[in-house]
Amino acid sequence: MIRTAICDDEADTRAYLSSLIRAQPYPCEIMEYASASDCLADIQGINLLFLDIELNTPEDRLDGMALAQRIREQPSLTQPVIVFVTGHDRYVFDAFDVGAFQYLLKPVDEKKFSQVFARAAEQIQTGREKSQGSRTLLLQAAGVSRAVPLDSIYYMESSDHKVVLHVKDGKLTYYAKIGDLEAELQDRFYRIHKGYLVNLSYVSGYSKTQVTLTNGEKLLLSKYKYQDFVKAYLRFLKKGAGL
Repeated sequence: MIRTAICDDEADTRAYLSSLIRAQPYPCEIMEYASASDCLADIQGINLLFLDIELNTPEDRLDGMALAQRIREQPSLTQPVIVFVTGHDRYVFDAFDVGAFQYLLKPVDEKKFSQVFARAAEQIQTGREKSQGSRTLLLQAAGVSRAVPLDSIYYMESSDHKVVLHVKDGKLTYYAKIGDLEAELQDRFYRIHKGYLVNLSYVSGYSKTQVTLTNGEKLLLSKYKYQDFVKAYLRFLKKGAGL
């Protein structure tokens, strides 16, 4: 799943880009934003961002270039692939200064869009494969930082504004929002219940009401999550098998 965002103050442009994204042969979740501030507030977990440089929102001081700079200044953020979409080519060098992947001129050509999207999707997948296995989660608790390998986590549990990590050698607790972790770790973890985020690598079986992990623990599976969980788990298995 590629979490894709469109940030453009023109509703017609957002609708057009959304239609182009849906036409691509990749599973995508699409979010639309009319202002840079709204997009920045939700940027965690976004894989691909189509960004208008000349955002015309008087109540918002951020334009597209400023938004890209703010995103790049967040070292803890899983950085999205940024594709600038604009009516002018005079910004091309500025775009590359903030690590833009590509630059599309309005009106956007469908064939060119497909080519750019395919290359962006390939880069996103390559980044995921490189981080697989060696990726860590940085915890800060009581003034101490600790990097926890993702492959050591069986599941995460939400508890009173904290997250409890159930790892191979016990439990770790720190302040975090499980929703933010869900967005960031969606390639390996799945939210089976409002209180549980499960590492798909350690799922050994499931029924319509619970998920069984390789360590023997059984977790409640929400009836509202069942169908989407099965789809996500099968996609994960196929990816692991190279299918």
